[in-house]
Amino acid sequence: MQKYSLNVLILACAVVLLTLAQFGIIGNYIQAVIMFVGINIMMSTSLNLVNGNMGEFTCGHAAFMCVGAYVSSVLSVAFFGDKLGDPMLPASLAFLVFPLIILIGGVMAALCSILVAIPSFKTRDDYLAIITIAVNYMVISGIENIDWIGGSRGFQGMKSTVWAMKDTLNGPWMLFWVITFTIFTIWVIRRFITSTYGKGVNAICQDEVAAEIMSVNTNKIKTINFMISAGLAGCAGGLFAHIVGYVNPQSFNILKSTEAMVMVYLGGMGSLSGAVISAVVFTALMELLRSQALMDFLLAPATWVFPDWEPSAGVIKWVMIPLLLVLVMQFRPEGIMGNKELSDVFPKLKKYYTFK
Repeated sequence: MQKYSLNVLILACAVVLLTLAQFGIIGNYIQAVIMFVGINIMMSTSLNLVNGNMGEFTCGHAAFMCVGAYVSSVLSVAFFGDKLGDPMLPASLAFLVFPLIILIGGVMAALCSILVAIPSFKTRDDYLAIITIAVNYMVISGIENIDWIGGSRGFQGMKSTVWAMKDTLNGPWMLFWVITFTIFTIWVIRRFITSTYGKGVNAICQDEVAAEIMSVNTNKIKTINFMISAGLAGCAGGLFAHIVGYVNPQSFNILKSTEAMVMVYLGGMGSLSGAVISAVVFTALMELLRSQALMDFLLAPATWVFPDWEPSAGVIKWVMIPLLLVLVMQFRPEGIMGNKELSDVFPKLKKYYTFK
């Protein structure tokens, strides 16, 4: 039973969080922060599959998050809302259908990624980054011109599904599903990178030509890896849409992709543990930057030079995020964990968990 200790600990922590939320011991704000930590873990670990484990460089990961968010939102409103007509399903089925809605959004994001992967992987180096940036803008522009899902105004009504779950059985359902899908994401990625396909991905990262010589089907493996990465990002998008209750195409612009890249490089390229740690650190830092007292302290030197400067929270965020990336590249370019896992740093941990 010792090898299941970490698994049991994670399950126990999840139960404790859900219990505290159910009895109102942790408020809506803390619950929201925990859920956004989960979303960021899903985004950073899924992008790490491509930018870290495979050694490619994609810059438009938010495009797949956007696809998953909109597909899940439309299905959610069609099944349980009244924005697109009468609900297709009774509210009592919401907690059973909801995970399928999220997974369908992820599958659609994965299928869309094929349209990107096939032409993109014929290029090398910076060209893949340019193509994925273009795809990010194409997805946003396309959705902004689809009027029946709100266009540039955005789309809402997904909360009807959340309310349907609560009406059927009261509880912190969104927190439950975010925790579930976060654990599911880490499990899928861990199983994939330790599989035969995962070893092929690492071989491509080391030397693609040598991998081809050793009979690795590089195009197939790269496409599968890209699809898994995009599908998990799509699931994150679907959860994000239901947490907020509103989606707008500009919520998934290149800045959102940049956030995911910052988390990957902060944690360490190719490190699943690093991607999880960096997502937690990044989310906590973004929440701390909301503190007006902290902002006044950090910006005190600037206000001496520019006394009339009153930057908004958004401006501060996009000053600090690039600054964080610059500092990481300058002082620890390998990131928090480098390409190592926690079990490599602390070998004794291996006997406390299993992913089989």
